[in-house]
Formats: sequence, structure tokens, C-alpha cells
Amino acid sequence: MNTTGILLATAALTLAACGGGDSSSSATTEASVDRSTGSTEPLTTAATAFDIADVEQSVVKILAEGTFVDPEVGEQRNSAGVGSGAIISEDGLVVTNNHVVTGAALLQVTVPGQDDPVNAKILGVSECSDLAVIQLEGAGYTPLSYFDGDVTTGLEVYAAGYPASDATTIDEVDYTLTRGIVSSTTANGETNWASVDAVLEHDARIRGGNSGGPLVDAEGRIVGINYAGIDASDQNYAISAADARPIIDELAAGNNVESIGVNGEAVLDPDAGINGIWVASVKSGSPADAAGILPGDIITRLEGLDLALDGTKSDYCDVIRTQGADATMSIEVLRFSTEEVYEGQLNGTPLALSFSFAQTYQDEVATDNPASATDTYTSYVNVSDDSGSISADVPAEWTDINGAPNPDFGPSLYAAPNLDEFASTFGTPGVIIEATNALDMNAINSTLDEVDFADACTYEGRSPYADVLYAGLMDTWSNCGGVGAIVFVVAVTPSDASYLARILIQAVEERDLDAADQIFNTFVASP
Repeated sequence: MNTTGILLATAALTLAACGGGDSSSSATTEASVDRSTGSTEPLTTAATAFDIADVEQSVVKILAEGTFVDPEVGEQRNSAGVGSGAIISEDGLVVTNNHVVTGAALLQVTVPGQDDPVNAKILGVSECSDLAVIQLEGAGYTPLSYFDGDVTTGLEVYAAGYPASDATTIDEVDYTLTRGIVSSTTANGETNWASVDAVLEHDARIRGGNSGGPLVDAEGRIVGINYAGIDASDQNYAISAADARPIIDELAAGNNVESIGVNGEAVLDPDAGINGIWVASVKSGSPADAAGILPGDIITRLEGLDLALDGTKSDYCDVIRTQGADATMSIEVLRFSTEEVYEGQLNGTPLALSFSFAQTYQDEVATDNPASATDTYTSYVNVSDDSGSISADVPAEWTDINGAPNPDFGPSLYAAPNLDEFASTFGTPGVIIEATNALDMNAINSTLDEVDFADACTYEGRSPYADVLYAGLMDTWSNCGGVGAIVFVVAVTPSDASYLARILIQAVEERDLDAADQIFNTFVASP
């Protein structure tokens, strides 16, 4: 799938999966032919050669219209993109790519030999395998069969489809057929738009718009489904028919496979500190839609696992495969347009704005320290108490650690640049984390009452605290010690109320608020 001119705004990001290429391709391109007078009699002798031009009648042009959000150009409303598909049944089943159709408001399919576009319904999609099956209206279509033999290097193949790179309007996107050979049967299928163990690499040139079109042998049998191309190096990729067929059967039966309902790709920008799955569009009624995921969001964590750290969808898809797309999974989303972080669950609690110390209190910490306006904690380390019951990520500069238990509470963890200064002044940041299974949510208020800074701070009050894992109450103490420090004391329990934790964080500079967010995002206890 790809874009052409103003009309064909991209409908599936700037995915390399849409193919690459230009009009100077060295691959052989066969001209389209008028099949209206062709024989419909079956081949009866081995001497009768198959006409590869006959493949055209079974390859469709798919126009997907909707609203998509591209990471480079932003929101595109009522935009259209073109992809290809292969007819696989007489009653109009068509296989294509997930990134061609998911999130589209409507599909219009051009079938060779028919004057008007045909409406189509999405039956099932697979994000991780980048496959989809749609159902055309009507019947009497000419399907392609599958190649049943072993695909070997050197096999002559043809890529059929509708590349859009040279067109300026939908109508100008014409059918093409390019010829090449299979160069590898075990190419790496872990990419930023799909996660497949191994795919076919070939040199039958594909370009934007070929996505979803068939790769066929000289007898017109489907060898694979084209889904990616690297234009500069003329490397083209297809999901093998052998791997795709069982998934296609599931999709044709109306079942989604390894899909939460997003059309997206992995993004990785270490300089900006961004990694995850960029969501271009969301299928209505899907788990992603029910959770509140929007186009333009970046799914940064799934079941607590940071995503796309290698620039691929591998970890994202492995979590979905392990848990199942219908399982309740914790999810964290960066809303890129507002730089807000949301947390919630797929198939569970919808997304809600995650509490952020940095966003809420950035104007209330001391600003007379020159470092506070520009300096940040560049790295964090995971530390734990002596019993291994408590762990959290703290700034690498907080090297003074004490993991001895509090005999009046339970397992405890102290961390600061200097614990003595942290304990005796308000000029040094630090954290105290304590946990006990002897108390429950009924003790939250009394646990907070035990900590009182009224003689040195201004009490801002007690407020609810909640994130995707914990819920409880928080006391806020401001202008502590006359140096502009803030002290947060939070008492929370996990969803199963199996223990109570008390966390005290002293923030002196603005960067300490970022540290507070990191501590709460990584804090784990099992007293």
C-alpha cells in the first residue's frame, strides 16, 4: 500500500512494507492484456503453456479510505491509500496485508473486467503476520491456486499488483507484473511492521501499492504474499504461502490472529527516548479501541515489557502470542501529540492519564539551583533491599543504599546520594520504600499519619493516588526546610491487597520529579 499525489495520502504510515521502487526498475515488466476474449477452457495437455498474463484477472486493486496518523506528516483525514490483493475463492475471498486495510473506514476494490468498484468487508486480520482476508460482494470470481511444492532458491517468480509510485490519481494506478527469482527462503522476517520467523526474498521488483499482492510461479500459483521492499537495494519480500495458508484459513473464518486491532509499526529514537509501536489507525470495536488507544499513540509497554528496543515488532508480537489477544494485559501508551502517558489494560480497565510527579509539580520545586533547570538523570540502576523483597530503579548518582529492614514496619529500601544528609536535611534528594503484609488497605490513613513534617513544611493535603498497579493515598509537603523541597509520602496496596507499601520521596530539583516517576514505574514488592 502506498500514497500517490494529493488524493492518495498514506493509509498505513511510511511503511517499507508497502514496497519500494521507481520507474527505472531493472526487473522485467509484462504489459497488461485484455482477457475478455481469452479461452475459458481448462488446460488439457502438458503441451499447452500457461499464459502468465492470466494472473491479472485474479489480482485486485484495494482502495482504503479513512483517517490515519503518520509519524512524519501527522493526521490525514479522509485520506486514501492503495494496496493489492489476490482472489483465492470463487465467492470473492481476497488475501492482502493487515497494513493495507486495518483502520480503514471503507474499502473499494477494483476487479479486472468489472466497470465499477466492488465493496468489501474485512473478515479477519493478523497484525504480527501482516495478513488480512476481505470478502468481496458478489460471486463468480476467478481464484488463484496455491503453490504446493517446496520453494527453492532460483525458482522463477512473478510479482503481481498495483504499484502506486508513478501515479497521481487512483485511476492511474495500473496493474503490473514483474519477474525474478527467489534468492532466499529464510530471510529475516522480524521487521518494524511485522514479526515472522522467516520470509521469502526475491528480485521481482515491488513498489508502493504492491503490498498484499501475490508472488506467483510461472504457472500462476501463489508462492507468497508480497509485503515489503527495500527500493535502494532491490530487495523484495513475501510471506510464504506455506506459512500464510493456516493463518488465512483462520482469517477467512472471521477470526483475528495475533491482533489487538491496530495498524502500526515499531519506532525507535534513542535520542528522544522514544520506543514502542506507533499506531496509525485503530479498528473500531477491537481491544485497542475499547482500551482507548488512539491514532498517533505509541504503545511503549505491554505487560510491563518495554517494546521495540531493537526497532522491530518482535517483543510486541511475542507478548500477544504468549498471552493471547483476548487476555487482560497491562499497557502503557505515550500520547505523542500531548506528551502525556496513559496506563490501563487491554480487555480490562481502559486507559487513564498516568499520574506524573514531573508534570504535576515541576513549577513547585526549587529553581534557584542552576542545575535544576537543565540537568537530568541520564541513567538509572535497579536496587533492592537486603531480603530481595523490594526493588526499584533509582538514579545512578544515588549510590548510598541501605536495604536493612525497618523493625516497626517490614522490608525497607533507602537510596540517596548521601543517606545521612537525606535523613537530616531537606537539601538532598532520596527515597524510602517500605512494605509489609501485616497491614492492608484499611491501614492506609494511619500509615500516612505516622509521618509528619508540619514543623518544617507546608502541608498541601491528602489526595488519592492510583496507577495501573497500585491505589491508595498521598500526602504532599511543600516548601520544606525553606529550600523549596517537596516531600511526597504515598501509601498504596496492589489490586489484590496482598500487602501495603509506603514510599517517601524527597525532591529538591526538577530532575528529582522525573526520578520519582521512574521509581513508581519500576517499584516492585513481595514482602
